[in-house]
Amino acid sequence: MKTVLIRVRKNVRAVGVRSYRYIFIILFSLIAVGMILLIVSAFADVSRGVLLAGIISATTASACLAFFHFRLTTYINQLTYLLKNAKLEHIKMKRASDLGPLAEAIVEFITGYVEKSERIETEQTEISLQLQLLKKQKKNIEEIIYSIRDCVIVTDPFDRLLIANDAARELFGFGADAVGSGQIGEFIGHSDFVKTILHSRRTGLRHVKHEFNFETNERTKIFDCIISCVKDEQDVTSGVVAVLHDITREKQISQMKSDFVSHVSHELKTPLASINAYAEMLVDGEAQDTETVNRFCSVIQTQAQRLNRLIEDILNISRIESGLTKVKKEHLSVAILIQDAALMIDSYAREKNITVKIQAPIICDQVYADRDMVSQVIANLLSNAVKYTPAGGTVETAVQVNEAEQIVRVTVTDTGVGIPAGEIEHVFDKFYRVEANKECAKGTGLGLNLVKQIVEKVHGGKVFVTSTPGRGSTFGFDMPLATGVTCKTVLEK
Repeated sequence: MKTVLIRVRKNVRAVGVRSYRYIFIILFSLIAVGMILLIVSAFADVSRGVLLAGIISATTASACLAFFHFRLTTYINQLTYLLKNAKLEHIKMKRASDLGPLAEAIVEFITGYVEKSERIETEQTEISLQLQLLKKQKKNIEEIIYSIRDCVIVTDPFDRLLIANDAARELFGFGADAVGSGQIGEFIGHSDFVKTILHSRRTGLRHVKHEFNFETNERTKIFDCIISCVKDEQDVTSGVVAVLHDITREKQISQMKSDFVSHVSHELKTPLASINAYAEMLVDGEAQDTETVNRFCSVIQTQAQRLNRLIEDILNISRIESGLTKVKKEHLSVAILIQDAALMIDSYAREKNITVKIQAPIICDQVYADRDMVSQVIANLLSNAVKYTPAGGTVETAVQVNEAEQIVRVTVTDTGVGIPAGEIEHVFDKFYRVEANKECAKGTGLGLNLVKQIVEKVHGGKVFVTSTPGRGSTFGFDMPLATGVTCKTVLEK
């Protein structure tokens, strides 16, 4: 710009000096001569010819000066008009005039300025498009980050919180207004996590993996955390990204597998130890009479049967969980299945002097289910009720049909030892046995879990339990009513 202005000044100077300097000198000289002659004539005698020549010269010079002033003013006004109306092509047409060089200089300056302005405008348009593209890309990246189910935390080189998705805000308990408003330590109360981020930023480590425990809603959640430093072109750390993946469920499953192996090993070890001990005594000849031999053999048989039941339960649960079990569904009357199961445990109940009350068959209690599986569910519930009910107690079954919800509800109520409130939610877990009731009866802790698997996973039902310690428990399950079946009265056997 400065170079262009210098060029314009030079052109203007050239036009003013070379074109009009001599003319104005001559005209002003003539005017000066005429004025001198007039002054001299006033004080001395001067011939009329000389005086007349001076007057004519002064008048002519003044007229010429006025003419040139008028012409210059006219050209300047025309040039101003053309410039105001951006008619540069008309300015080029005036090149033959006395102001042509000046016009050319101005046109050259304006043309260069316009070209430069157009170039700058084009660059601004490109920059604007690039900014819009960058904003769109940034928004897309933020949408991707916010849609991630894992917790994502991003900080800048000064440890200020830049990005926190919904999962992170929910975990640490701060709002969206916290993003970009302060240091990360102001909003995240987990000191170990904050220290790890700060340490990673100072050391510039690319990837660091940690495991953190967070207390949320009276629960402990375990997170697998990967912290990565973001570096610029100069290999300077420009921020830190932390991604926390909830592995609580994975940890629980891993622990359950470990517990499962431990429980299975324990349950298998007990009967095998008995079998091995009594077999060794038989081999060593410690049983001298038939009665002792029979007693040893009875113990071995009992433990072998217990071992067989354990293995069968494990296999059945495994088949159901893996979806490999074969299910043969048919229309069944729940009341009849209850009667059949009650007959199976009748002798066991009489040994303990326990009364088993069976509800009379009802109308429309049919379900579409696997006969053997549902029979096993009912038998497990009845045998558990008898097992944990003291002598002289009562076990009662009931069947209810809810036509509005299209379900059949089966309940088994006993007057047994009951279950503490804190352990009710675990009674359907694998190998779980109520600590307070372990001395009442033996078991593997798989029966109720098998009940849950059959009812919920195979038949789409729901199991439930209510209990009061010292007064008894009620176990039951809901199953969908069979559809498209003619209801009929089930006769008592």
